[in-house]
Amino acid sequence: DRVLLYPGKYLFYRGLTLVLTFLCYTSYHLSRKPISIVKSQLHPNCSALGTNPHNGSNSTTWCSWAPFDQDNYKELFGALDNAFLVAYAIGMFISGIFGERLPLRYYLSGGMVLSGLFTALFGLGYFWDIHVLWYFIIVCNGLVQTTGWPSVVACVGNWFGKGKRGLIMGIWNSHTSVGNILGSLIAGVWVSSEWGLSFIVPGIIIAAVGIACFFFLVEREWWQRADTQHSAEISGTAVSVFSSESPKEPPEEPEAISFLGALRIPGVVEFSLCLLFAKLVSYTFLYWLPLYIVNVAHFGAKEAGDLSTLFDVGGILGGIFAGLISDYSGGRATTCCVMLVVAAPMLFLYNRIGQTGIGTSVAMLIVCGALVNGPYALITTAVSADLGTHESLKGNAKALSTVTAIIDGTGSVGAALGPLLAGLISPTGWNNVFYMLIAADGLACLVGPSEKVLQGSSAGFSPANRTFPKEKP
Repeated sequence: DRVLLYPGKYLFYRGLTLVLTFLCYTSYHLSRKPISIVKSQLHPNCSALGTNPHNGSNSTTWCSWAPFDQDNYKELFGALDNAFLVAYAIGMFISGIFGERLPLRYYLSGGMVLSGLFTALFGLGYFWDIHVLWYFIIVCNGLVQTTGWPSVVACVGNWFGKGKRGLIMGIWNSHTSVGNILGSLIAGVWVSSEWGLSFIVPGIIIAAVGIACFFFLVEREWWQRADTQHSAEISGTAVSVFSSESPKEPPEEPEAISFLGALRIPGVVEFSLCLLFAKLVSYTFLYWLPLYIVNVAHFGAKEAGDLSTLFDVGGILGGIFAGLISDYSGGRATTCCVMLVVAAPMLFLYNRIGQTGIGTSVAMLIVCGALVNGPYALITTAVSADLGTHESLKGNAKALSTVTAIIDGTGSVGAALGPLLAGLISPTGWNNVFYMLIAADGLACLVGPSEKVLQGSSAGFSPANRTFPKEKP
């Protein structure tokens, strides 16, 4: 799971790690997205389809999928979202602790295979003709999805230094939006015919990527003098560098940091609370935007799913710009706060004028996606990695996974609250949902930290900052 390499091969495995972790977390989000697309098919507008062809009934819910055929279907959708996200939030706090103590390659690939299984089980409910709410709540398993984020951030943080971390991780973090886009498009293929395949196909994809991760991921390297013989294992393949000196062992690993120890790192609590409100907004859009477009713009399920991908296109741009600006200015906290403040009026405008025309809708979705997901992307990647390498840790890189899990776990509490509140508030009108989102953006900025807490972040121990010797012939 670690390897000693000269500069050329080091850069190769560095790039391989970036690509593999990108594909891994893309598949995680790809498997989460179908539920937001399928919602409109679980409770469609049956009156537009005419009478029930089986008995001639004029019921407006004859084509809905029980148990989501009741008047409280929005509350049931909210409960389904909440079941996943509460389990995800609770599991995230625990996941980072396991991630520091288990081989990341095993932990990540095992979680991906299990995630694929549970995603496919949700879709199989269609073919097995299951109409029990508890079945869908149980297979909508958020616990197995928590294996992803701490693992991929720890892997990337092990290979990349702080210098261009904001830009690199901003580009890399586009996996979230890419996964959402692909998940929407894949789910949209079968949403109007056999919606079970909208889950089964993403489940197969994430399991397949997890198997590839098991065989090819290298979670970290170790470095010593080049005139020493070494041997390291890359997923079962030995790599050696020969010399005349006696072999040396890789340096002894430091102990993993405790949960309370990670909380004492300056900035962890503040950024965690900031992410709570930022992720509340992001995940409300993730789970409810297609249904909002169906209800307000009166598009079909597939068209609404395709249009909702523009929010994630904006998220890709926002994550890259946030990382680039924060690297250039050195102000990660300031970058987050400015984007959150500007996002609030943009959300208000989208709700007011976003559906007046297709051009306006496209532009507003991209702008809102950039402003909402930019701070979210920056906090969960570059900021988490910065705090996980804070000078107070004295070079102990074993804190990275735990810090990442604490920040994203707290954010996941907001991710659970957002869709739940949307389900409760939406029956009173979509305007009230957007007022809730605007208030959350303002609170995210208020509870965020100052720039001082990141000034102690250290990049000195990172492999990206080491000087390599010349390769021997």
